[in-house]
Amino acid sequence: MTSHPALMHGDRDSIETGAPELLSWTPKSAALPVTFSDTVGLFTPAAAGTEASASALLFVSPWGFEEMCTRKLWRELAEKASLAGIASLRFDYPGTGDALDRDDFSTGLSVWENAILAAAAKLRALSGASRLILIGHGIGATLAAIVAPRLDGVQALALMAPVVSGRFYLRELAAWSKMVDEGLGLRNGQRITGHVAIAGLVMPDAIAAQVKALSIETLPEAPAPHILVVERPMREKDVALSRHLGQLGAEVTRLGYYGYDDLVSNPTIAKQPALVIEQLTEWVAAIAARPGGTRLPVEYPGEPLLAGPDFTETPLRFGPDGRLFGILCMPLGTRRGATVVYLGTAYDRHAGWARTAVQSARHLAAQGVASLRFDAANVGDSPPVTGSPDQVLFSDRQIDDVGAAFELLEKLNLAPAVLAGRCSGAFLAFRSAVQDERCKAAVIVNPFTFVWDPDEQVDDVLRYNPRSLSDYGRRIVSMETFRRLGTGGVDVRRATLNISRQLARRLTPRAHGMLGALSKYGRLREATHAAFRRLYARRMPLSLIYSGADVGLDQYRLYFGDKGEDLAQYANVSVEIVADADHNMTPPAARAHIRDRILEHALLAGAEKEMTAASEN
Repeated sequence: MTSHPALMHGDRDSIETGAPELLSWTPKSAALPVTFSDTVGLFTPAAAGTEASASALLFVSPWGFEEMCTRKLWRELAEKASLAGIASLRFDYPGTGDALDRDDFSTGLSVWENAILAAAAKLRALSGASRLILIGHGIGATLAAIVAPRLDGVQALALMAPVVSGRFYLRELAAWSKMVDEGLGLRNGQRITGHVAIAGLVMPDAIAAQVKALSIETLPEAPAPHILVVERPMREKDVALSRHLGQLGAEVTRLGYYGYDDLVSNPTIAKQPALVIEQLTEWVAAIAARPGGTRLPVEYPGEPLLAGPDFTETPLRFGPDGRLFGILCMPLGTRRGATVVYLGTAYDRHAGWARTAVQSARHLAAQGVASLRFDAANVGDSPPVTGSPDQVLFSDRQIDDVGAAFELLEKLNLAPAVLAGRCSGAFLAFRSAVQDERCKAAVIVNPFTFVWDPDEQVDDVLRYNPRSLSDYGRRIVSMETFRRLGTGGVDVRRATLNISRQLARRLTPRAHGMLGALSKYGRLREATHAAFRRLYARRMPLSLIYSGADVGLDQYRLYFGDKGEDLAQYANVSVEIVADADHNMTPPAARAHIRDRILEHALLAGAEKEMTAASEN
């Protein structure tokens, strides 16, 4: 099966995939999607109006949680390089992100190394550049150093926070994974053990075994003539690596990685290292400007397409200026039901936490249901809208992006649509459903709220991760909490403030009786019910799913009663509590439950459309 016909011949003003006439880029647009070697790449050509360089930039990504945190960093660096006339390509390793899955990793790291070699060849073909500059981060920096000698024309290498010792990296990753699990509230029985894993992502055992043996502190030769090492604070191994590379004869430039911890600690609140981005861009531009190198004939990529066992996926740009990037997943067999639109959580890329959106989309395709997953503006691979604030979460600005997704589906004859999202994505799904009647059903998971309190600062809510009162109660009696209290691992002041706020929210309407309607919380409650009444009037099915101790349950009880009794007036709404799950719905059983509920609503919405069409005829 080939790409969807409308993608081949549709309205190019709103649907862009990578055809020859579109092999150009402006700062308002997402990068151009390409596919090769069973993976998805994003190619950013030299910006329109610039002189294309004979050097091109290949990004070699880190893995796992670190990759999620650096996704936006890669996009910003690619855009800045493009404005300097330097084309670039970033891509996913097999089995990660949007790439196809594979069963056999028995050859270990060579699977990822071969992907880097294929990406380098694709970048040369697309850009016409004869010279390459590789930028790697974390384990990606290490792989870049290992693979570079196998590539012709490597001009320079930038190593950002490189993994110098694989053994130390895996120990650090294990500690990091434990911190993430503790932050989510996962119990020991819910954690992935026996494998190298973090944030629900598992590194293939054969790859992990070879990563453990990696060491680049004793490289026998310089992997490139010009090397930039972005050294993390207080990391002696980074400094020693810079010294060793200089002794091998490379021209080594050293930069301090200011802002490293703020970047990789959490993708939701990742802060981009502005100074490092500026310095790295200047270094790349200076290297590319050195004499030598030639421009080669350019190969056009054609229509990007990935073919799985029972689905095809088309990476595409859509919306005004092709500003949004997403993946359309189509069933190979007969299509049925409505199309599911997956809305991302916070600043996680469209693949979802632990690749949940990828896996769910492909499962739905096997059942005949199409889906679209995409990054909203200023998230992941979609650039910001000019003039918009940096903080776009929990705002109505993102509703325009959902509208663009609806328009895309209409052009492709893939309407009607069902929305699905978690946390901030659940908030966006709910607000979009209220405002746009093209949404025929919504499955929203762990919504923090339904109407944003203007007195709440989004940055504070994201940074300090408030918990439900029941979760605080469970943690208070936990021995692990006592241990963390003793080591300073719990912010007592912040926890106390969060508990006080939630108690105030819960008690205010009751304490004031009839005056509750005149209070701020009373007004928020009325605004919430007005939105629910609007969905009820349309008879739009709405499925609310919460994990057992989620913070969103406090808002739910505030607006609908301790037992949700006030929801009885909305027959279109169903509520489920998944007891054994965290906020991110990390356990496989919880993810499967949500996936099945999404499938159910997609099929019902599609059946309703068919019945409506039949009655009209």
